[in-house]
Amino acid sequence: MRRVLLLLVLFMGCGIISCREDILEQKPDKALVVPQTLSDMQGLLDNGLFRTDLRGIAEIASGDYYIESSDWTSLRYIVEKNAYAWEQDVYEGATAVGEWNNSYKQVFYANVALEGLNKITPESSTLSAWNNVKGTALFFRAYAFYNLTQVFASPFRQGEDTNAPGIPLRLNSNLNEESVRAGLEETYRQILQDLHEASELLSEIQKYRTRPSKAAAFALMARVYLAIEDYDQALHYANACLQLHSMLLDFNELDAEAPYPVPLFNDETILLRILSNYASFRPPVGKIDTSLDTSYSDNDLRKVIFFRKNEDGTMSFRGSYHQSSVPFSGLATDEVYLIRAECYARTGNVAAAMEDVNTLLEKRWKAGTFFPFSAQTAEEALSFILKERRKELVLRGLRWSGLRRLNKDARFSVTLTRKLNGETITLLPGDPRYVFPIPDYIIDMTGMQQNPR
Repeated sequence: MRRVLLLLVLFMGCGIISCREDILEQKPDKALVVPQTLSDMQGLLDNGLFRTDLRGIAEIASGDYYIESSDWTSLRYIVEKNAYAWEQDVYEGATAVGEWNNSYKQVFYANVALEGLNKITPESSTLSAWNNVKGTALFFRAYAFYNLTQVFASPFRQGEDTNAPGIPLRLNSNLNEESVRAGLEETYRQILQDLHEASELLSEIQKYRTRPSKAAAFALMARVYLAIEDYDQALHYANACLQLHSMLLDFNELDAEAPYPVPLFNDETILLRILSNYASFRPPVGKIDTSLDTSYSDNDLRKVIFFRKNEDGTMSFRGSYHQSSVPFSGLATDEVYLIRAECYARTGNVAAAMEDVNTLLEKRWKAGTFFPFSAQTAEEALSFILKERRKELVLRGLRWSGLRRLNKDARFSVTLTRKLNGETITLLPGDPRYVFPIPDYIIDMTGMQQNPR
């Protein structure tokens, strides 16, 4: 693989989507940097950049952990510090915001691969590999666009806010093309179009779980449809995913005394991805929210598998499916079971909803202590499932999206609070700060419209 391409992309900062002539004039000869073969393009898409979900600042703001004032003051990265405090001026002049820059680098790499594939006519012996590379590129582009919407665009409900600004949809690798924000509905339409096409092209089984499979495409579609509150479609694709990949870990079989009890590439992992490793995620700086910590039953093994006790008696996150303290943010069957359970509850199928959540919880509780939970009504089932969703998917990069969606419903809306230096800071449901502004240096370079805040 021509590594020159990767160096060029990093040098140019393509995620910035800049059309400045001074940068473009420094490009090497194009023939030296464009991948030519299927192997080249697969190598491009195997780049480690695609193993990170760029929505870490949203996880910092989502309220599953807290930081003592002294630790907050000591944080070195101003964006992390301000995101935690829900500051209006979150960037304070920062000229590199990874959530934006690196997401668009992912988009750029995917577009380079797609354009290269268009120049290759596959033979019968290479058609499967060609399809898989194209499906991978489409999947990664959709995933990057989705992550960007969760940070930089308003939450979307199908049929509403169709003209609200979305994100720039970069559908080719031409850096000279002007950056214009698509509408929010158009943005989601493109994400889902890419994922639908990817699901038809991807292999059911991949050699590595860092490469997307057909099940991964279905799982991500279920996540996206859930975000836009299309519960029928979310249910459909959660079903499709679980028909291909439905295994769950039995936490009774894990070694709770190990530094990181959950093995890497375990049976639940559909696609391995991680969040950017911010300092506040790591113990003992980040401390698990007290209300979350106390919500686990004594027989619930998640409390000892996911968390570790600090010297001061507080709890910190010690990791889930990455076998490290770096938060796992990829796709796994536990999330898909919870998506399907929620959708069953929302469509009135209480029995199926509780069957799914009980199937998951039986694998999480101490053997011999679990008795299935029941619900009399769809609302009771939904409330229970949403509580279990928070306990299961802690520090997975998902709560921010969930808050944005559920805060529209008075039954499940949440007011977040922080205490810093003797001051209580509040984030109300529907607050404009649930949408992070596009970085100022991007606005200055492109002239795009900023989010109203």
